[in-house]
Amino acid sequence: MENRVAVMSIIVENTDSVERINALLHDNGEYIIGRMGLPYRERHINIICIAMDAPQDVISALSGKIGALPGVSVKTAYSVRR
Repeated sequence: MENRVAVMSIIVENTDSVERINALLHDNGEYIIGRMGLPYRERHINIICIAMDAPQDVISALSGKIGALPGVSVKTAYSVRR
């Protein structure tokens, strides 16, 4: 399957999910181009942005696993060019 470039935006409202998110990202580290994490202390949330170059099924699976965690929201945007 052909690789796609994507950006995954994650908002973490439940800090109990952070350890699992980090484990999932570590497991997919070979596909991650870059990562930026922003603690937003005033709102008690964390914002994580992930740039990936991976097969679409890998990106979708990771997004689904992260989005299923309690107190976590995720959205993924894909490059138009394949």
